[in-house]
Amino acid sequence: MPVINIGSRLVGDDQPTYVIAEIGVNHNGLLDLALELIDIAADAGADAVKFQKRSLDKLYSQKYLDNANAGEKTLRYMLPILQQVELSEEAYYQIVERCRLRHITFLSSAFDIESADFLETLGVPAYKVASADLTNLPLIDHLAAKGKPLILSTGMSRMEEVECTVRFLKERGAEFALLHCNSTYPAAFDDINLRFMHQLRRFGVPVGYSGHERGIAVTTVASALGASIVERHLTLDRTMDGPDHAASLEPQGFKKLVRDIRQVAMALGAGEEKFFSRGEILNREVLGKCLVAARRIEAGESITSDMVAVKGPALGLSPQRYPELLGRAAQRSIDQDEPFLDRDLGVSIRLDLEHTLPMEYGFTVRFRDFDELLQYDPRMLEFHFTDQDLDEHYPGRDFDLKLVVHAPEFWDRTLVDLCALDQRHRQGSIDLMQKSIDLAREMAPHFAGVPKVIVHPGAMSLDHPLGQRQALYDNLRRSVDALDVSGVELLLENLPPHPWYFGGQWLTNAFMDAYEIRDFIASMGLNMCYDSSHHKLYCNWAHVDFYEQVRVLLPYVRHLHLSDGSGLDGEGLQIGEGNIDWVRFFRVLGDYRGTMIPEIWRGHQRQGEGFLIAMQRLSDAYFKAQAEQP
Repeated sequence: MPVINIGSRLVGDDQPTYVIAEIGVNHNGLLDLALELIDIAADAGADAVKFQKRSLDKLYSQKYLDNANAGEKTLRYMLPILQQVELSEEAYYQIVERCRLRHITFLSSAFDIESADFLETLGVPAYKVASADLTNLPLIDHLAAKGKPLILSTGMSRMEEVECTVRFLKERGAEFALLHCNSTYPAAFDDINLRFMHQLRRFGVPVGYSGHERGIAVTTVASALGASIVERHLTLDRTMDGPDHAASLEPQGFKKLVRDIRQVAMALGAGEEKFFSRGEILNREVLGKCLVAARRIEAGESITSDMVAVKGPALGLSPQRYPELLGRAAQRSIDQDEPFLDRDLGVSIRLDLEHTLPMEYGFTVRFRDFDELLQYDPRMLEFHFTDQDLDEHYPGRDFDLKLVVHAPEFWDRTLVDLCALDQRHRQGSIDLMQKSIDLAREMAPHFAGVPKVIVHPGAMSLDHPLGQRQALYDNLRRSVDALDVSGVELLLENLPPHPWYFGGQWLTNAFMDAYEIRDFIASMGLNMCYDSSHHKLYCNWAHVDFYEQVRVLLPYVRHLHLSDGSGLDGEGLQIGEGNIDWVRFFRVLGDYRGTMIPEIWRGHQRQGEGFLIAMQRLSDAYFKAQAEQP
């Protein structure tokens, strides 16, 4: 019977569910707020409160701490928040004392070794391992050596990664529990797949659930299904500024963790597979870790443990590859903090330029990283801008390549929305789009042909549909008319039904259906950027024929974003990992010869590895479709 001890409390099968109030960073860096949340959790009858302890200088390279915009767009959003909310060590002593007075157990996630050692001085009875660190074997090894139980969340991880860490812990005789989790904030009910807890039980350890959905019914049913531990975020107010408040329970909700069971049917899932949602892909990178060089390594040196560190963001080899790396001779010079890559394990992925589909293909780039992709002989480059990039200037190099510019999707924490019913919001979006167009014009003399500028129309809302579709399209028309597009070709991009924006369950209210898009752009003399993943998710959501809709849009398509899609929010997937029949897709596409990119999520990482895999699979499907033509 799988049971562990957390302090004096037995936790496991046939024991009462162990309820953890996850305060996390919802204290917003304020000690008084942290103490108030402890009182609320104690009054509600929780067994424990949980915080998060991290030493940011141990987790992220200095260049990201100095300038988060040096990383991916999501890092620029998240890292400044983490810097703002970290509590002092002195504050933790007061937190532990308040927990003692209120007879509630103090727990914390340890995000790095230094933080783990500090938590040990506070007397924690168990350690929480966040989803982002399930693959962080060096950290887990350090925690297991302390001889206390571990509680590990499994969000953001593939099943084989869970299996690897379970083996690792069992070899060390560690006590631990596994929590099923979807690490999107908040998680959509149809992504939760609650029955997956049954798969985790085969490991013979206590199994629980860490929830990020709205409401309380799902967590209640998790307990009814045998969750030994349940964990939910606690906040004073879900509308407060911060990454986790929207997915948290307010005091009254936390006390009433027994109602609203009607939502449970949406959460049970099939329970037989583990998959990433789009939000998890983003959070996995920003919060996850990879193996990096602890110092500069010269080619030919044998790699030893003191040469390897674990840091975020997760841009290189998973920490689970750590044993494979040790003892290998470095095949290249690696700078300090530079990630180890698959090629450091002898894996080589190349693009077969003799067998590439006959389109003007290219890759997504930024000013700082396009050089490494030039070796693959692209015909165009698509620059994806953040709002801060618009204040920079193109380096001024000349290329005989076509230029595509993708305008930012947000500025600060405000979403671009050319359809917005709020005039100030819409005008801010227009201004940002105009800056993108102006920068594209500045870059144009250094490239071939007329640059294309891709814009997301917007029309999104949080939680509830807007129900004013005609007004949204009217505002989009006004916004486009207000833009000076001389010297560029403006392309509007079709949108998915449930986009991921800083967390939250967002809805798109326009520019998804092929017939609506056709009627709008044809009336304005425009063309479009077609995103296959966005469109597949819409067709799944609307229960309409994907390939028939492609035929409707094809006459207006001037640029392609190609990636696979699955379900309602599984966008940007690698080719062949979703539900698009690519041979059939290319039969519909016919003799299209325009520009395209493989828009695989994080495909640019590891020297464009994901792009190369996608290009080869797309090419294989294209030539198979051609061979089947009569």
